[in-house]
Amino acid sequence: MTIAGSKPITIQEALVDARHMLSGEEASLEAEVLLMHALGIDRARLFQRLGDQLTGQDSAVFAGLLARLRAHEPLAYIIGHREFFGLDFEVTPAALIPRPETETLVELAIAFARERFGEQPITIADIGTGSGIIAVSLATALANAHVIATDVTPDALALARRNAVRHAVSDRIDFRQGDLLEPLDTPVQIVAANLPYVTTEQWETSPPEIRDHEPRLALDGGPDGLDVIRRLIESPDHLADGGALFGEIGDWQGNEARELAARAFGNARVDVYPDLAGRDRVLAVITG
Repeated sequence: MTIAGSKPITIQEALVDARHMLSGEEASLEAEVLLMHALGIDRARLFQRLGDQLTGQDSAVFAGLLARLRAHEPLAYIIGHREFFGLDFEVTPAALIPRPETETLVELAIAFARERFGEQPITIADIGTGSGIIAVSLATALANAHVIATDVTPDALALARRNAVRHAVSDRIDFRQGDLLEPLDTPVQIVAANLPYVTTEQWETSPPEIRDHEPRLALDGGPDGLDVIRRLIESPDHLADGGALFGEIGDWQGNEARELAARAFGNARVDVYPDLAGRDRVLAVITG
């Protein structure tokens, strides 16, 4: 492998070699991201330095990063961060890697909060906060919101706290350890949740990047994928009158999730909204 060899190599040659080693449509981008991470530079600087030779140490670091990626470790875990909703978040194996589909949930919650409550103080519960992307994004967008972020995993809560500090909203987010809505002591105006919705069979047959690295607790939703979501929906008393619940679901679960919510919330308005790809993605329950 040239990158890890003794022969001097330029940045451009290292990128070419890395693209050949990697497979898939994202090979070029992955090679660039890993080399930027190895060198501690941005993309503009990377392309300004294409003719520069890599030092032996930089070549070794880059080769190590490539080896981890080729062993199916997710890119976001290797470089330690991921963008979500225009914000840069620290990510670790303590929580799921942020996915763009979840931005639909955040957008719906923000739109509802602004339309229904304006600038009135409100409390939002982010259930199963993970890395804190929903809680931090909502607190950043809604200056009138106090957010309660819950999770059963101490390591995930620690990660979420760091992300709240990173984006200067830690003073408006209350992190509480516990199962689902258990840590809440009063009803809230908005419940937001990206809970496990993958079926056990889907998890068992998922790619190694997911199955071997991301936390199963945050993915495996049982035989039909709805075990945890069902428990959340069946606790409507934690939602204040005139409030709303927004929950991410699998693109095959729209009808069943809608029926569960209709039974639990009575006369509430229940909708399922698509993500940008047009697939069912967010269950919305609006009361009052």
